[in-house]
Amino acid sequence: MLALLLPLAGCNTRQQHDAARSALPATPPSEKIVLFDGDDFSYWTHTNGRPVRWRLVDGTMQVVPGTGSIVSRETFQDFKLHVEFNVPRSPPGAKGQGRGNSGVYLQRRYEVQILDSYGLESKNNDCGALYGLKAPDKNACYKPGEWQVYDITFRAARFEGEDQHAKKVQNARITVRHNGVVIHDEVELENKTGAGDPEGPEPGPILLQDHGNKVRFRNIWIVPLK
Repeated sequence: MLALLLPLAGCNTRQQHDAARSALPATPPSEKIVLFDGDDFSYWTHTNGRPVRWRLVDGTMQVVPGTGSIVSRETFQDFKLHVEFNVPRSPPGAKGQGRGNSGVYLQRRYEVQILDSYGLESKNNDCGALYGLKAPDKNACYKPGEWQVYDITFRAARFEGEDQHAKKVQNARITVRHNGVVIHDEVELENKTGAGDPEGPEPGPILLQDHGNKVRFRNIWIVPLK
């Protein structure tokens, strides 16, 4: 493994070194729950409960535009989540939210945006943003076509009471590393983001969004926290 970090033949720029490093899958910790390891969609379902209609492509899952978002079969409260994703190169003329759009929803409530935002001044709807709420502190994006990583630590909102009488007493909190760079550090989420489900005391699934682009995912695992 160490040899892979030494200069590579033909790699003369930092960008090339970064691209080579980002292509290497990370090793999950022993206490993880593997949600996707390249074999099948057994840990996932369509948001309507029907089978997933995305494609398996060379050990990755690829969005099939128009087939709908998918959610994990299991729900989670507090956790650490690892997701690797690859944003496709956009066709000529694509701009704004049409450039490789997808997202990772925590508890199906709070979205960490996925987009081709390489080289841009990040806004609250660009890659790494807490969608509509907060731009990333830094733009850590790789170029489209290169594998990227989100490492997310999430602490769910706290409620007192049950059902319709439940009252929120603490906001959810989130820390996000994008390609190893901290882009959100213990940020409070005052409410759900965008099209997320309403907040509540119950745990929720991980949602991967179909937003009309052939984004790919691989090596997804989660570590529930006590």
